[in-house]
Amino acid sequence: MIGSAVFADYWIAKPEGTEAHFVGRAACIDCHREQAEAFRGSHHDLAMDIATDETVLGDFQNVTFEHDGLINRMYRDGKRFMVHTEGPSGAMEDFEVKYVFGVDPLQQYMVEFDRSDDMPENELSRLQVLRISWDTQGKRWFYLRPPDVNEKLEPEDPLHWTGIAQRWQTMCADCHSTDLKTNFDPKANRYHTTFSEIDVSCEACHGPGSMHVELANNKSLFWDRRYGYGLSKLKGDSNEAEIQSCAPCHSRRGVMDPHFRGGDSYFDHYALELMSPATYHADGQIKDEVYVFGSFIQSKMYHKNIRCSDCHDPHSLQLKHQGNETCTSCHQHAAGKYDVPSHHHHVPGTAGAMCVNCHMPHTTYMEVDPRRDHSLRVPRPDLSVKLGTPNACSGCHIEDLRKDLDSATSEQAKHYADWLRLADEGNEQIAQMLAKTNQWCDDACEQWYGKERHQPFHFGEAFAAFRAGDPGGVEAMLRLVNEPDEVAPAYARATALSELGQAGVREALPISRELIKNMDAHPLLRTAAVTVYMNASAERIAKDLFPLLEDESKSVRDEATRVMIATGAVRELEDSQRSQVELAARSVKGTLMNASDRSGAHLAWAALCEQLGRYGEAIDSYQDAIRVEPNSTGARSNFAELLDSLAQAGGPQAAEMTALAKQLRRAELPLIARDAALVPDNAHVQYRYGLALYLNGKDDEALVQLQKAVELAPAVEDYQTALRYLKEKMAADAENES
Repeated sequence: MIGSAVFADYWIAKPEGTEAHFVGRAACIDCHREQAEAFRGSHHDLAMDIATDETVLGDFQNVTFEHDGLINRMYRDGKRFMVHTEGPSGAMEDFEVKYVFGVDPLQQYMVEFDRSDDMPENELSRLQVLRISWDTQGKRWFYLRPPDVNEKLEPEDPLHWTGIAQRWQTMCADCHSTDLKTNFDPKANRYHTTFSEIDVSCEACHGPGSMHVELANNKSLFWDRRYGYGLSKLKGDSNEAEIQSCAPCHSRRGVMDPHFRGGDSYFDHYALELMSPATYHADGQIKDEVYVFGSFIQSKMYHKNIRCSDCHDPHSLQLKHQGNETCTSCHQHAAGKYDVPSHHHHVPGTAGAMCVNCHMPHTTYMEVDPRRDHSLRVPRPDLSVKLGTPNACSGCHIEDLRKDLDSATSEQAKHYADWLRLADEGNEQIAQMLAKTNQWCDDACEQWYGKERHQPFHFGEAFAAFRAGDPGGVEAMLRLVNEPDEVAPAYARATALSELGQAGVREALPISRELIKNMDAHPLLRTAAVTVYMNASAERIAKDLFPLLEDESKSVRDEATRVMIATGAVRELEDSQRSQVELAARSVKGTLMNASDRSGAHLAWAALCEQLGRYGEAIDSYQDAIRVEPNSTGARSNFAELLDSLAQAGGPQAAEMTALAKQLRRAELPLIARDAALVPDNAHVQYRYGLALYLNGKDDEALVQLQKAVELAPAVEDYQTALRYLKEKMAADAENES
């Protein structure tokens, strides 16, 4: 009888499909006091908060701060924290700080806009993050400029603190709060954002806790045979569950499905941004702020099953050990093999003897926030000499040459990343100093290690050759795609495949055909392989990609659907198959609309609707794109083209459509002119501006812009063709007039 009762107790389980809900950290503390104590005061605990005397760290005692000719004032109005600064109209206004953001090494401040009187107390409307920030270590105010922007930002600029690039919901919210729901309404252009907890709390990592609490409080001898502890399973033999649970907030990515819970596949919910030249150096070292995950999955540590919590306490977020012990607690081997001068060749106790300074060099972002590269690589000054990539040795020793800089240049080159940027921008003195330092560091390594020095092939060599247009660059990239993980990580190979596809390299297609069939290949690789099909024939696309509508990977399914629609290959399918593609398009729309407060989401969906012949839906989407970002370019031009196309078919509204198309193009012109002025060296933007001028009947001005585009990118055939046609048209017009 006892045995039967115990078995019955074990066998009783919660029904399939039981959903847990969020209960808050208070429900966790009684049983998990040690973890709660470690968590208290951590960066997760203090990720965001209401502005109060306890949470605000900045000086609001009627102090002034100047930037770009603006005299800003931070002061108190009773209990309220106030900032007097330039508002969206360009006038100086007073704004109340409602929320604080972060604690160290800087704190930022947020202002709420568009809040209506009838909005529920638990909802937030649009929040904008001030660029005036508090340096919590230096105890000073500073102006957080966008990278490489030295001039004053105008209020209509999306980078202005009131613009969309500084909007909390768009750029920050889902990684600084728990159970966030943005709840953006594109028609009303309003947010009704909610969260279960204002900061990054227990359930952000462990998942909603109601089932766990219920199971913990019942009288059973067992946890649930179906749901276990009732929480996300983060532990196991593989490091993937834990790493992929941290990755959503520690990666540069787009959202495909916002319902991620710890233990889910990251790649079914997020689209990891590939290693573009804007964000990573050719060898994969961090360039822009990429939040660790993209670096770590390049590392040998990742491939050897190391996980975040091997180094970091998951609740306090502090390192588990001090100094080099963080590394030597694992890298012991023979006693003293690594933490000795014979290995690092520096005086013990100095910066050069610290493991992280050689293997995890930092780059400073947001002016005061140094972040370490987590690819955990061996310094390669030889690659710096060959490719111009950074290396940890030069990162320190370039400072030996600072004395030779004039004061103005020295002020511009505060950090190693600044030296690299200045060299890229054409500063010959800086470039020569870097080359000299790189060679000195490479010579030192040669002297230290001699014949035992390891200089294996690095994927960065293929990227650098291909991006520079060197002979053999294409072949090197094709070889790279086929390398195993131990030679080149999947992240690098997926990037290589994507760049080959963007360049229209036909040889990438056979490789892609094999990859999409290989269910063991990484989702990043298989998704990149699908993208390559943008260069394939409609028949080949339809034949190879239609079966992927049933693929186990959401990213692969969505990309296959998008490519079949965008290329028009969907028209090669039978009616029943086309219906399946249209059904699958709902998932693509859902993915895009996770960013429904951005014009680009509606613009992309409108373009797909056009291909599907859903012209009414396309028009609605173009209108949504204009509504949510009225100062962005693209939507009006594309909308005008659709209206012209529909007008050519005739009908009672043809004249009205033609008139609206002209109106849209007139409204778009000053916006494209603005973009062309902001990026005068971007050939594509100059080309778009030239076309816009032409479509607005300004042939002479269009000629100047198209010539500029051709000069900037003479190899692009479209630019040459447009310029030639315009010249022919102008010559014909002149002849007709005479």
